[in-house]
Amino acid sequence: PVPLPFSLTGKEALTHFPSLGPSTSSAQGKVHVKQCDLLKLSRKQKRLCRREPGLAETLRDAIRLGIMECQYQFRSERWNCSLEGRTSLLKRGFKETAFLYAVSSAALTHSLARACSAGRMERCTCDDSPDLENRKAWQWGVCGDNLKYSTKFLKKFLGQKRIGKDLRAKVDIHNTNVGIKAVKNGLKTTCKCHGVSGSCAVRTCWKQLSPFHEIGRLLKLRYDDAVKVFSTTNDAVGHSELAGPQRHSHSPKHPASPRSTDLVYVEDSPSFCRPSKYSLGTAGRTCSREGNCDSMCCGRGYNTQSRLVTFSCHCQVQWCCYVECQQCMQEEVVYSCKQ
Repeated sequence: PVPLPFSLTGKEALTHFPSLGPSTSSAQGKVHVKQCDLLKLSRKQKRLCRREPGLAETLRDAIRLGIMECQYQFRSERWNCSLEGRTSLLKRGFKETAFLYAVSSAALTHSLARACSAGRMERCTCDDSPDLENRKAWQWGVCGDNLKYSTKFLKKFLGQKRIGKDLRAKVDIHNTNVGIKAVKNGLKTTCKCHGVSGSCAVRTCWKQLSPFHEIGRLLKLRYDDAVKVFSTTNDAVGHSELAGPQRHSHSPKHPASPRSTDLVYVEDSPSFCRPSKYSLGTAGRTCSREGNCDSMCCGRGYNTQSRLVTFSCHCQVQWCCYVECQQCMQEEVVYSCKQ
């Protein structure tokens, strides 16, 4: 399998790096190199990391962003994107593996572009070269997210020039590119009007990425409609390609290539109901009785428990800048899957 752009095991990835603090550039350089060494990267990736001050911090942010979004999107599913079993899962060709590749590459693309515009990277800045139709009428001003640099650097960082011959390598690269494309599709041009009485005599515009939650939601929809693929030989060009079920034809003789936006997988997923090397199972997980308890608990049933929860209530703003609240209690019913 193609290595992920960074570790998603949750061990090295979530380690807090030492703060740079006020220091000499030489000391900062040493800390930066140390930060690169703490990440689980290939030799080539480590070399690139050491040459790009600010990249190690951005990689760490991307890891955190990818993990948090994955866990948010799968919070109500049998597989909840937990860190346990992640290493074993990445060795297989499940739908869940496809999502991990896509969300991790999307998180890295997003984090890199944002780091450039925020001035956290030494070798890139704002996206200051827009391709806008009304270029003469628009004044480019505010610092935009630099997706152009992000995607260019990412291709070098992931080393996708030589596409592997085996099916898994093709699948992993395809899903990685789905993540990058999802970020690209969410790039918007935001403008602000300037002029007398709000007239749009001059507009200041900048490129802005969608919030990562929107990208995560899109990738979750792609996961729900993921396509099972196999390898087939294209006689016209003489090499193997990914192929899946034909969409709008009843002829099985002509399999269809998956779309560039489809997440693809090669083997059916386990149920994730019981503990295995891929997950801890669903025993003890909280669920919604009207929503997903039957599915999440895999037919084992669920326990019902009442508990008192405390929350802030009857809040009032006091002059000038304080909010005073009372503490209220209410009974809450919690449902959790049986063993």
